[in-house]
Amino acid sequence: MKIERLIPDEQVMEAVKNGELQQASILFDRYNKRIFNFFRQLSNDTMLSEDLTQNVFLRMIKYRNTYREGNRFQSWIYQMARNVFADHYQANKNKANHIEVEKMSNQLFEDEEYDEEREQRLHSSLSRLSDEQRELLVLTRFQHLKYEEVAEMMNTTVANIKVKVHRAIGKLREFYFELENR
Repeated sequence: MKIERLIPDEQVMEAVKNGELQQASILFDRYNKRIFNFFRQLSNDTMLSEDLTQNVFLRMIKYRNTYREGNRFQSWIYQMARNVFADHYQANKNKANHIEVEKMSNQLFEDEEYDEEREQRLHSSLSRLSDEQRELLVLTRFQHLKYEEVAEMMNTTVANIKVKVHRAIGKLREFYFELENR
């Protein structure tokens, strides 16, 4: 086992913050796939997700001094990813930037087998959710972040996140069964 794996993310980020920029590669190795999947699930665009992932790590270096000792690195990097996505969305909101279900791949469910129709219904249902609801489900269900981390990122309470996730799941279920019954 590499020694790098034993060093907590927060300690590695402190080293990066203190000018040891080569340490950023450790964090990149640990988080690039997760951040990519986060963007992929939100945007349904592989190339865009790759670009946005690179932007997150460039910003990590650029804004390394904003990282506060004692904060969880994972929450900080996902907040940065949310900001990158929001910036991209704002810059491109006038363009046709809607999710196209036809372009979706099996990446959302890498390890599980679903029949194509059920998967298509799920993707269609996800695309009908509001941006906030979709983001909450991606963070909590697909990225497996804890409610506490999501609440910290969104500057709200855990109870509020639980309510919003519960409502998002209800809406997703409603859309899914509406499509299933067609």
